[in-house]
Amino acid sequence: MTVALLEVEDLSVVLPTARGPLRALDRVSLRLEQGRALGVVGESGSGKTMLSRAILQLLPPSARVSGSARFDGQSLQTLPPQALRALRGKEIAVVFQDPMTSLNPVLTVGLQIVETLQEHLGLATGAAWLRAVELLASVGIPEAERRARQYPHELSGGMRQRVAIAIALSCQPRLLLADEPTTALDVTVQAQILDLLARERSRRNMAMMLITHDLGVVAGRTDAVLVMYAGRVMERASTRALFKRMRHPYTEALLAAIPKIEAAPHTPLAAIAGAPPDPTRPAPGCPFAPRCRYCRPDCRDGAPALQGAGDHQFACVHPLAVATRGVA
Repeated sequence: MTVALLEVEDLSVVLPTARGPLRALDRVSLRLEQGRALGVVGESGSGKTMLSRAILQLLPPSARVSGSARFDGQSLQTLPPQALRALRGKEIAVVFQDPMTSLNPVLTVGLQIVETLQEHLGLATGAAWLRAVELLASVGIPEAERRARQYPHELSGGMRQRVAIAIALSCQPRLLLADEPTTALDVTVQAQILDLLARERSRRNMAMMLITHDLGVVAGRTDAVLVMYAGRVMERASTRALFKRMRHPYTEALLAAIPKIEAAPHTPLAAIAGAPPDPTRPAPGCPFAPRCRYCRPDCRDGAPALQGAGDHQFACVHPLAVATRGVA
């Protein structure tokens, strides 16, 4: 078996709230090899961002964590704060979903890249500035020298996201966590950003975790997919296997919710009925049962464990038995 760059095993996160303990992650496991791309898909509140924060060790002090997260063989939970700080940005980089809040509004975008290069690589100011301009040009920003002297509010949403990607790639990380990198961008810019990430991943032989709510985004840009719901893994498989034959009803519902280009005008959009469960009030049985069109009485008896042969696993008592048409 190929050695995993990132290995997460039975990772659980419980947060204290006024309503009681909130289980944000429930025994999540995954493997990601060097140069590979993993898509993490699910609705808002499914635990996708919490998973990335748990990997980065960016959780509140009150969080109760169990399980393990290992990067290149070393436990991220046992690393001292100084070692974690050195690892973030240099070895593991992140692109947050809202560049307007992740970028510093009072510093020029060039200076923000310079700071990263000086902190992790120790470059002199002049050399770091030249490298910052090169990075901005490499992510498709025209007039990079002039743009480097501008502030985030002077750039469009797509430009700001490209700056965030340039910062993330500045230290040649081995793993990139891209958390909803196309949020609030129009469709054309979304495609450009996703193509940019795919190109840079391939060029740098970098591992990438692409977090999104859209199955269509991961269809042609990842090697494997992890489908999450209520903090749990509902289905995981290679991208090709998942779209060739989906086994979990939640995965099928997510795919059906994607608007179809060939649909007639004013065709009602498919939606998943109901709402996600309250994580402070977990119900017995499958967490998706109240919203599942295939739900049977025994689905509420106990939470199903992951099952399946090989690399395709799913947590369902009555998995889909027929091939589901997916995205090519």
